[in-house]
Amino acid sequence: MLETDELSVAHVSAFGWEKVDPAFRDDVLHGLAGPIPSIPARWLYDRRGSELFDEITRLDAYYPTRTETALLTRIMPQIVAALAPGLAVVEFGAGSATKTPLLLEAVHPAAYVPIDISGDYLHESAGVVDDAFHFPVFPVVADFTRELTLPAEIASMPKLGFFPGSTIGNFVPRSATDLLRHFRALLGTGSRLLIGMDRVKPVERLIAAYDDPEGVTAAFNLNLIERMNRELNGTIPPSAFVHEARWNDMLGRIEMHLRATRDVTFTIEGHRFAFAEGSSIHTENSHKYGQRGARLMLLAGGWTPVAEWSDPAGDFTLILAEAQPNRFAP
Repeated sequence: MLETDELSVAHVSAFGWEKVDPAFRDDVLHGLAGPIPSIPARWLYDRRGSELFDEITRLDAYYPTRTETALLTRIMPQIVAALAPGLAVVEFGAGSATKTPLLLEAVHPAAYVPIDISGDYLHESAGVVDDAFHFPVFPVVADFTRELTLPAEIASMPKLGFFPGSTIGNFVPRSATDLLRHFRALLGTGSRLLIGMDRVKPVERLIAAYDDPEGVTAAFNLNLIERMNRELNGTIPPSAFVHEARWNDMLGRIEMHLRATRDVTFTIEGHRFAFAEGSSIHTENSHKYGQRGARLMLLAGGWTPVAEWSDPAGDFTLILAEAQPNRFAP
């Protein structure tokens, strides 16, 4: 329970004077004080979190990355044939070491714009692309769920949004629809969106993918505690929480939680919180979609599906959608 109203703007950390991200601070303080304690998944991705997620994508149990990469490789000629020349690729999230180069090498864009909230990680990823290809790269450090401005250099170019990895599954349906509308407004009418979505499958496979035996996903989730302690003067004992992955069948999603292993109290910037043994902090969702549900969500977000591809097992799908002019009759 939150017990004080005072908020600090900055604090002295073990590494010196450090400015606190006010959005992170607000999300943590309000999220932990909510009736269902939760913290938005985007805050899992500080530098260390981004590194750990890259490691997750290479695990045997984590099927989405290798399945999507193989699918993308197979269908790339069809994707290229459906796109206009001279376009700008706008990627929502720092470039994947495998999927992004596949797309860029095939499309030969006029420009590449990666957008990510983690500045250091973004600039490193953008630097790798800049070294490997011969087109302008314009990294944008921003939270792509919020208002942002694209570089003026790409204003007149046709645009392809790239949103792989089933990241859309991290958002509840209402927020996912709002995000898709935001993408449409940002990229403009006539733009295209290539988006990856994970499919529903046996629960055992889903749980294994989000609670790997190597413990990398656990480290990824628990890193959020380290971040709160480091950046927000937190006093959370890391040993008091464990990673837990749950399948919520009614809502069609995997949920990640930090579950308290004992009764624990701690402070965040002077605000006191108490968690009973067995209670948890909800840190991430990963929604899984059926074919019709995925298409309907895109339509609700202002995107008309024009092509869809799946791997032979039906584990994952890539959809190419277009921001067509709005219609007011059938």
